[in-house]
Amino acid sequence: MRFSQLTAAAFVLTLVLIAAGCTDPEETPLGTVSEQTSPSTVAAQNTVTVSGQNLTVHFLDVGQGDSILLELDGKFMLVDSGERDQGKVVTAYLQNQGISTLDYVVATHPHSDHIGGMDDILNNFPVEHFVDSGYPHTSKTYENMLIIIDTKDIPFEVVQAGHKIDFDPAVDIEVLNPASIYSDELNENSVVLKVTYGETSFLLMGDAGLESEEYIIEAGYDVDSDILKVGHHASRSGSGRTFISAVSPEVSIVEVGAGNDYGHPHAEVLDRLQKVSTVYRTDLDGTIVITTDGSTYTVTTEKTRNTSSRNEAYASTDSTAEVQSEEYVDSSSTEPTVYVSDLNLQDEWVQISNTGASPVSLNGWKIEDEGSKHTYTFQSYTLNAGTTVTVFTGKGANSATELYWQLDNPVWNNNGDTAYLYDDSGKLVSKLES
Repeated sequence: MRFSQLTAAAFVLTLVLIAAGCTDPEETPLGTVSEQTSPSTVAAQNTVTVSGQNLTVHFLDVGQGDSILLELDGKFMLVDSGERDQGKVVTAYLQNQGISTLDYVVATHPHSDHIGGMDDILNNFPVEHFVDSGYPHTSKTYENMLIIIDTKDIPFEVVQAGHKIDFDPAVDIEVLNPASIYSDELNENSVVLKVTYGETSFLLMGDAGLESEEYIIEAGYDVDSDILKVGHHASRSGSGRTFISAVSPEVSIVEVGAGNDYGHPHAEVLDRLQKVSTVYRTDLDGTIVITTDGSTYTVTTEKTRNTSSRNEAYASTDSTAEVQSEEYVDSSSTEPTVYVSDLNLQDEWVQISNTGASPVSLNGWKIEDEGSKHTYTFQSYTLNAGTTVTVFTGKGANSATELYWQLDNPVWNNNGDTAYLYDDSGKLVSKLES
């Protein structure tokens, strides 16, 4: 099944339509698939004939970000590219694998920890197909990526739930998200892929969270999978109990950076995953590689964690992984509980959340934009446990859940900006790029 195509320049025009409230891809000039597959039809077509070659899936260690490489019989698909400073890391990894051309590159969504490295990828490798969620973003990172795609005349393809990606006849790649009508939350528009090779299946969640999980389940898609790439770096915004039960993974992969500002992975999500699967983490295990012949698979890791057995290849029989359980170090005690949870550049507000069990005094804490051009200082404010406060740029009356910067002019750059949160000692606690 082939996608219709459009240039990045034409795609940028949809920003105007999005701003005007047109968020249904069928109402925009975005590329759409000429034929969609219903969940019931997908289930009936899920059995594919293996090619006699191994499918290898690399979960690259790119710090606090995602990058996944699929390879089969000389064909290569890259899903995301990590932050900007990881572009060279991903490029070097691909070159070390002997890759000269990428058949597909998928951008799950426009956040910089998923597409920041795309400039390096697009400038170093010919790309046959570029796949995007179709939801535009106003960041400079996203704009630069589209300009390169347009300049190089790379075929640009937009997908949504029900589409398939024609990577190889032996591999069934279903798109389970985004829905036909976009969410207001950027993460919830992540491209979610279910990759099936023989009897072995992978579910790649991007940064999709609870909203997307509910949609996928209600739409009737079969999410049962052997290997789960956990959504949103194992944040508590995803991996709900019902969804994880439906997926019932044998192996869960968390792509996450060591000591990140967001407290990922969150302890309760790790606990949920460890009860049903063996959990691997790029911050602890380095790059994780899973190889399958369609009936069995092996897991190898770059680093040794606690014991030398961590670097052993774990094999499965009859698609049932025989992986050894290990004791995992729970770093939740050092995880920050107060962090920047959302940033809206157009509507001029930033949200700070407290996911801990105790209230936190923010007296003397500061919010700054990129380049520290503007600073907001909290005055005698306590953020209660499990709550969020929205800090608006403009003027208004403060309340328990809304605070106002009391400025006449905008703070946040609509072409892309970063919100930084510092505690009263000046230590950077969290940041969020939008």
